[in-house]
Amino acid sequence: MEKIRVGVIGVGSMGTSHVNYLVEGEIEGAILTALLEQRLEKKEELERCYPGVQIFQDEDLFFQQAEVDAILIATPHYDHPRLAIKAFEHQMHVLTEKPAGVYTKQVRGMNEAAEKSGKVFSIMYNQRTNPLYQKVRDLIQTKELGEIRRINWIMTSWYRSQSYYDSGEWRATWAGEGGGVLINQCPHQLDLWQWMTGMMPAKIRSFCSFGKYRDIEVEDEVTAYAEYENGATAVFITTTAEAAGTNRLEIVGEQGKIVVEHGTLTFWRLRI
Repeated sequence: MEKIRVGVIGVGSMGTSHVNYLVEGEIEGAILTALLEQRLEKKEELERCYPGVQIFQDEDLFFQQAEVDAILIATPHYDHPRLAIKAFEHQMHVLTEKPAGVYTKQVRGMNEAAEKSGKVFSIMYNQRTNPLYQKVRDLIQTKELGEIRRINWIMTSWYRSQSYYDSGEWRATWAGEGGGVLINQCPHQLDLWQWMTGMMPAKIRSFCSFGKYRDIEVEDEVTAYAEYENGATAVFITTTAEAAGTNRLEIVGEQGKIVVEHGTLTFWRLRI
């Protein structure tokens, strides 16, 4: 089988994780061939650790000369749409880390560029591969649950100490991340919410607290309330300040109720 040549852009903590599983051959059909890392102090280390892999520090040279079919973006959030669009212009497939971006306009532009290019485009929403959430989606999409009436998700198992935020100047800042718990920790749950149900809210209202529990600029506690066209409602609660935290999802439908908690899915089926 012909292997897909992959280039990784951004070799920080997350990027290094992606690089290592590619190097170790854990992804069937993929091979690491190039890296783009602009920090000068990393060049020698990357050359030593990954012999035979092209190492670039200049972005334009990477897109012009890297021997890749696809890229994996693991850079700061603001760069995700711009780099993805540039890759599509060079006829590369794209997998980007979450979040999709910070600004809606940029993300829409990225999506349009992906569609126009005809290349494969995906975001690292790995929780879609979790069998629990795949089963929840199946129960909803096959109508076993019936029409959805209510959704409650309490997701507070994201505890982060002040030392965590102090470990990097970019953490929990508008300039560095573009947001807090919603854009850093919770994109997985926000994605699953719409992916499992296939529904988008008609109205949504949220209450965000900024730096409520930690010395940070961005939101560390959020309660959101949504309404749907069919009359269903949803409540989503999250914070990075609770220990012990909770991860409990409840979805109530006309024909039953789903609860996911502690790694277990429970489905009560109503027979009428």
